[in-house]
Amino acid sequence: MRVMDEDSTGDAAADAVEVDEDAERAERAARRGRRASYIRFVAWIVFGALVVTAGVYIWWQAKPSIADLRHQALLDTKSELRIGVMSDMPGVSELDPATHTYRGFDIDIAYLVAADLGFRRDQVHFYTVSNEDREKASVLADGKSVQLDMVIAAYSITDERQRTPYVNFSSPYLRTEQSVVTLADHPDVHALPDLTGKRVCTLGTSTSASPASKAGIVVVLEDKISTCMKRLTETHDVDAVTTDAVILAGFLYQDTLANPGHPALKGHNISLEGEELWGISTGGKTEDKEALRKLVNLSLYKSQHDPNDTRWEEAFDRSLRVEQPASGDQRVAIDQQPDAEKEDVRQWPWQNLGSGPTTRTTPRPNARRRRPVS
Repeated sequence: MRVMDEDSTGDAAADAVEVDEDAERAERAARRGRRASYIRFVAWIVFGALVVTAGVYIWWQAKPSIADLRHQALLDTKSELRIGVMSDMPGVSELDPATHTYRGFDIDIAYLVAADLGFRRDQVHFYTVSNEDREKASVLADGKSVQLDMVIAAYSITDERQRTPYVNFSSPYLRTEQSVVTLADHPDVHALPDLTGKRVCTLGTSTSASPASKAGIVVVLEDKISTCMKRLTETHDVDAVTTDAVILAGFLYQDTLANPGHPALKGHNISLEGEELWGISTGGKTEDKEALRKLVNLSLYKSQHDPNDTRWEEAFDRSLRVEQPASGDQRVAIDQQPDAEKEDVRQWPWQNLGSGPTTRTTPRPNARRRRPVS
């Protein structure tokens, strides 16, 4: 019996050892399974991260950088920027015959954009354009046709103009409205129908011609606004001149300087509905012109949103705000830069051209506080 008990004890011990070994093998197998599951989980995480990263990279690369846009716009190959401007609009864009230099609000905007495109002031070449030249984005200079890089010439944005082959508007850079100027002894004009049957001069291809014609006015078209003013003040063969208020304001201001206390001209607020939004045309719908339009928008957006950029405000104060008293209750122009389109470009956050609301909520440092022009 003792022998049998010893044998039974030995068998039990062997069985216990075998059970322990089986348990250990099972535990090792479980650990291997858990490790394999963890590895598969990590692999899926890594794979997913790679897919996301690849997607973000593809999305990121799909956006053009500013360098890409400059290359597409062919700016890196240009030694000068050719800009079409008006020459006979005091305060807006005027050629000084004595110095052969241009001055005015449009000229300041041209220098603003040119600087952001990487061009010095001495690399900006201005060409005088007529109303009709603006649509062609080309001029005849010294007997040769010159293709312009952009047109900044009191050019109102319209759908009809945008549909033409050689016009491609940027975001607006100025807001104004239509107005009327007569001789000082003319009765007050409160609306265009007050001039029904009278001869009123305006620019050919101007947005002012259609409302005047609809009001029963005899519309006289000229290629230069200065010619209209001469017909009003010198030959007296027109009764009034109509165009954008900011253009007429320059002539009214010059009149008050020439005839202090006894102006020869009178401005009229005709309360015409709608605004005139001036834009910069980059002269076409081709890839290079579209890239240039986006760069112009980036410049205007930076000007609007950068709290340290006061160039637009300084240009307005210098050329347009001073003219307001001569225009009476007719507002020369809105004294805040219009909203500019934010182009989708590839930039790091610290390179962002601006952020926040579409209009500033705090005044810029060292800049005059905005006040309504009235």
